[in-house]
Amino acid sequence: MDIVQEVLQKQKKDLEKYKPITVEKHLEVTVDVGHLMATDPNYFDDDLFKKDQEQYLMDLTRDNTQLLINAVWELPTEREEEAVVAKMPAPKTALPRARKLPVPKPLTKWEEIAKAKGIKKRVRDKKVYDEVLDKWVPTYGYQRFKAEKEKDWVLEVPQNADPNKDMFQEKRDLRIDRIAKNEIARMRNIARAKKIQTPRTGFLGPDAASARELVTAANVAKASTASVGKFQEKLTNEKQARGIGVKELMPGLKRKRAPITLPGEKKRNLEIVNKVLNKKPLIDVEKAISLQKAEARAERDNADQEGGPKKKKKQQGKKAAKKGGAFGRKKPKGGQGKRVAGKRSVGGRKRR
Repeated sequence: MDIVQEVLQKQKKDLEKYKPITVEKHLEVTVDVGHLMATDPNYFDDDLFKKDQEQYLMDLTRDNTQLLINAVWELPTEREEEAVVAKMPAPKTALPRARKLPVPKPLTKWEEIAKAKGIKKRVRDKKVYDEVLDKWVPTYGYQRFKAEKEKDWVLEVPQNADPNKDMFQEKRDLRIDRIAKNEIARMRNIARAKKIQTPRTGFLGPDAASARELVTAANVAKASTASVGKFQEKLTNEKQARGIGVKELMPGLKRKRAPITLPGEKKRNLEIVNKVLNKKPLIDVEKAISLQKAEARAERDNADQEGGPKKKKKQQGKKAAKKGGAFGRKKPKGGQGKRVAGKRSVGGRKRR
């Protein structure tokens, strides 16, 4: 009997390790199988959480995960390559995005033309056969540059060129100019996609710039004066850029060309003269009255200082003469006289 009880107890302990797949909760758990997400609205027991945090969280997570797995097992299944998979439904919960939806990349000028004309991009082969080198060389990449360097180990000098000219250096310069021109085109495509106003053209050099770009650059330089190119002399055989106005040539602040006709200029000058002659000065009446009152008050104060005190001094002098005779003047107090620096005294005691 003891052996039987031991086996039963051991089996009971083993069964306690594996909990049942059925989970009972007061409120139903919302399961979104599309996102593999379960939302538990039941009450969070703080007392059990304080007693044993790890065990409480493990039990709670296990129950919710079991409900999610039960929902997955209820989905329809299909077999793919010797494996049984479940068909996931569309998600029900709308999750917020951390960033905005990606915007499709704007098309370049050439891509717009190709799309309008139905030109499809041709896929180039990775390697092509070079008859001069008699081997397969890459179409692009650094290996292609090595093949070109091996192929062009000697260059032909044209008949009309300088025999002492370095043709290898000229080839490198043309390559650098071509790279710069492609970079400018790329930056213009980015500015056009972001709707940023940029200068119409820039000087790319006589080798890289076309005739139209040179004409446009000349018109921009001509219209960059204070008179918008009105008094600039025309060059011999000078061509105007077609379809290009001064507003398009000068980015930023729109500038207007002054009228060149005689009646228009006369009208503009008369408007300026009338505006200057009919301009009335702005007068602040309150400020003018306050200034007038201040001037009058200052004049009265000056008159009182000049008339009153002089008479009093004269009268005091006469009374003192009557009282003290010829010696009625008071003696000056010692130590209060002002000594003038640099002035030599005529008499008196000499100090040692």
